[in-house]
This record gives sequence, structure tokens and C-alpha cells, in this order.
Amino acid sequence: MSRTVIPFGPQHPVLPEPIHLDLVLEDEKVVEAIPRIGYVHRGLELLVQKKDFKQYVFVAERICGICSFMHGMGYCCAIENIMDIKVPERADFLRTLWSELSRMHSHMLWLGLWADAFGFESLFMHSWRLREKILDIFEQTTGGRVIFSVCEIGGVKKDIDAETLKNISSKIDEIKKDALEFSKVFYKDKTVAVRTVDVGILTKEQAFALGAVGPMARGSGLSQDLRSTGYAAYGQVDFEPIFETDGDCYARTAVRIREFFQSADIIKQCIGKMPEGEIRQKVTGKPNGEYFMRLEQPRGEVLYYAKANGTDFLDRVRVRTPTFANIPAMLETLKNSQLADVPLLILTIDPCISCTER
Repeated sequence: MSRTVIPFGPQHPVLPEPIHLDLVLEDEKVVEAIPRIGYVHRGLELLVQKKDFKQYVFVAERICGICSFMHGMGYCCAIENIMDIKVPERADFLRTLWSELSRMHSHMLWLGLWADAFGFESLFMHSWRLREKILDIFEQTTGGRVIFSVCEIGGVKKDIDAETLKNISSKIDEIKKDALEFSKVFYKDKTVAVRTVDVGILTKEQAFALGAVGPMARGSGLSQDLRSTGYAAYGQVDFEPIFETDGDCYARTAVRIREFFQSADIIKQCIGKMPEGEIRQKVTGKPNGEYFMRLEQPRGEVLYYAKANGTDFLDRVRVRTPTFANIPAMLETLKNSQLADVPLLILTIDPCISCTER
């Protein structure tokens, strides 16, 4: 059978991200996918030479608009470990609360785009309607809906008073109730099942060998979640890594839906256990040394490496995002797939190409 090579992307009606693949086809069957990344390279890591180590927090936040808080937090944690700064306990709890709100809105954004990819427009609208309620909480507590700028080296810039925390707890209950209603569609609707069940299977062994992270790995049965290491306030809340074993698109969808509700429970725990005290530690001196920080973003494990030299400007900041780690696993799922399923299989890793290329 003759083979055809067709370009897929970087612009495509179904994909929100500028990813480029060369697809090798036999009729409608994909036999190989060759990625090309570098289309939206922004040079953000190089800015450590122009922005001092405190200003770079704002640059780190702009690596990704969806995970902006957690990018800023990852960078701050790296510098705090280099400088041996102990963050106040209340700041750790506030960071955890905002991190889980980030996970909730990221998963709901993905579920909406996922529904849109196979033509379920009403489900897309319901997902994003619910996401707006989460962004309202962000706006109330930070002043922003995309970039928040509340995380700083040594703690956080803004506190949340007791009355606001009580209101957030009530809103989380309302959001969970709404999510329970329409999440049943993802689990039971035939349209969803036809496009996701037994599509893009990634075995547990393949996920491990290819270094998959986040829901991509947990959907294949790998129970790995860096929140279990206990950074920030995660060591003081109760949760277990969520995973499914089928390894198909349906399993990865189920992982994200279950994590949405888990994040809501963690937020409730943070509110219930919120300690009194300061929200920031005074930072004196300049960082000198290096540190390797690992966090669990909505898409999976993100790595932050920072190397400082005792001046205001760092020698190096290196970020490895979860999308980059998941590309080999995504390419594996594309093999032997149908051309019509390619957009779904790309979306199954919840791609963020701009943060991959920085």
C-alpha cells in the first residue's frame, strides 16, 4: 500500500494549540507521526539575564496562562530552597488553595475543548460556564482571571479573610453540585463513548517507558502524583493519587473529572485547616547555588531548575513542562490510529505548546 505524508498544523480548526506534525498515512491509517516543535518559541528562559531574581517571578507566570500561578510558585520554591527561606505556614496553605483552583479551571477548560473536538457544543458551553465560576473566585481573591501575580519569593502577596474563605467554601459546594450533573454526560453519553472508548490506548508499560506524566500516565494505571511528596501544604491534607487502568481516551477523561472533584475536596480541607499568621517571609540577600524543583501541574509534572551566582541575576533557569514530557506518549497513541482521531489524540494530553516552547 502506498504511503502519503500530510502536514497537520500548526493551525487546525479543532486544535487550540499550534502543534505541527507530519503524518505518514496508509489510506486513512496513521503509521507514523513526526513532530516539529519551535513554532512559537518566546525566549523566556533567556530573560533571567535581564530581569533580577525577584522580577523573574512575573516572567515565569507568563510561561502558561492556564497554569500561571503554579509556574510562579515553582520558580519561587526553587529560589526559596536555594536561599533557605522558610515560607510561613499560612502562605503554604494559600498556595495550595490557589494551586487546586488552577487544577479545577484547567481541567474544566480541557473538558470543554475535548467536547468541542468531537462536536458536542452544548457540553463545551456547560464546561466553560462552570469554569467561569472558578475564575470568579480567582478574581475575588487575587484581582486577576489569567495572570494572578500573588506568589512571591518568601510567601504570597495577598491574604484571604475568614469571611471570604467561608464564601469560597460555599461556592465550591455549588460548583461540585453543578459538575456532578453534567459530568454524567461524559460518563454515559454514547457520543462520548464512541469517540473515546478503546481509542488511543497507551499501556502502563508504554507510559512508564516513554516518561508520561499527569493524567496521561495515571490514565494508564501509573499511580504517580508529585503532590504526594508533601510540598506546600499537601503533606497536611488527605488525598490519594487518582488513576484508571484502561489507558484509552475515556480513561484519561475519567481521571481529569475525578481530579476535579478531588481538588474541590482539597480546597475545602485547606479552608478548614487554614492556620493564622503571616503570609510572607522577608527576603534578604541574594541567591547563590542551584536547586531542582518538581511540582504537579494540572497537565502533570513540571520541573524547575534554577542556578544562582550570588548576584541579582541568575545564571540559568530551565523549565520542563508536562506537555513536552507527554509528546512521546502521544506519538505512540497516534500509531495505527485513524486520521479522524488525530485531533482527539493530540488533545488527550491537554497540550500547551506555548509553554512547551517557552
